[in-house]
Amino acid sequence: MARQLTQEQYDAIAWMAQPKRGGKTYDELAEIIGVHRSTLFEWKKNPVFEAELKRQMVRNSQDKLPELIESLADIAMRDGNAAMAKLALQINGLLTDKVEVETKDTGSTDIEALKARIAALKERPSDTE
Repeated sequence: MARQLTQEQYDAIAWMAQPKRGGKTYDELAEIIGVHRSTLFEWKKNPVFEAELKRQMVRNSQDKLPELIESLADIAMRDGNAAMAKLALQINGLLTDKVEVETKDTGSTDIEALKARIAALKERPSDTE
């Protein structure tokens, strides 16, 4: 399904990737691009269109990311915002969701002990009898 986008779709993406669609309504965008308003909404359902729209939004905002990241710590401290503090720590690699589990397994399994345990469980009287 990796079909190419049309020039009209790229034009729509250029507008739609801007904050508030570059100050245009969907009706105005449709007129500028030369399509019906409903076509814009149909395009938004297209995964190829949506992926390119997201990529364009990232490209448009990359220059602001350093200031955004820097502001996270300020917001966290000023407002006592735990979510911002967590995000600032995660971005800087100081906090992860990674969970490490340490095992004391020696790497060998006592098969005979397991067989004996299973046998003992089989000999136990059942609660349903």
